[in-house]
Amino acid sequence: MNTQIVNGAISSYMSANPWVIILLVWSIVWKLIASWKAVKNNHLTIFIILGFLNTAGIIEIIYLVYLYIKGRKNKDIAK
Repeated sequence: MNTQIVNGAISSYMSANPWVIILLVWSIVWKLIASWKAVKNNHLTIFIILGFLNTAGIIEIIYLVYLYIKGRKNKDIAK
């Protein structure tokens, strides 16, 4: 298969559908943030799940909200 044809098709698709790039960047940012937090909190299972599932950032956002709520509860208990 000719690589110029493939590269041309990919570039044509991306220019016709800029939302793909936006969704890709959105997903990567949330995945990196959630993965970093999972490693930092020793949540190996969550880290593995985040690595294998591609959900456009949905699971990552849910995990980060869970950590935020859990952190808020711990601060309230400490007071």
